Amino acid sequence: MTQPLKLFGLKRCSTCVKAQAWLGQNGLPFEFIDYRDQPVAPEVLTQWAQALGGWDKLVNRASTTWRTLSEAEKAVSTPQGYLDLIAAAPTLVKRPVLVKPDGTVAVGFSDKKYSELLG
Repeated sequence: MTQPLKLFGLKRCSTCVKAQAWLGQNGLPFEFIDYRDQPVAPEVLTQWAQALGGWDKLVNRASTTWRTLSEAEKAVSTPQGYLDLIAAAPTLVKRPVLVKPDGTVAVGFSDKKYSELLG
């Protein structure tokens, strides 16, 4: 039996709900992890950022949460700085985050993206 996909996000996020529906409709087993309820370990966040090509690809700078940060907080430039921000506000992570059993990481959802990634 193959390992299920892991989908990280928020229960009430409409994009996360759409991603879960797509996975279900396509018969792909997955585990959903709400990162408010189960914070993602710093080592895992660091792996995701590296896999995606940097913290800017993982942190949602268009979010309401980002817009409420102070200018000093927004000036973050170190991995530890990003980890501290995410620990204080998990909603800063783009969502959903899909992790395949082979370690491939993808953020966001669209039919096309998931079809290409999981087709």
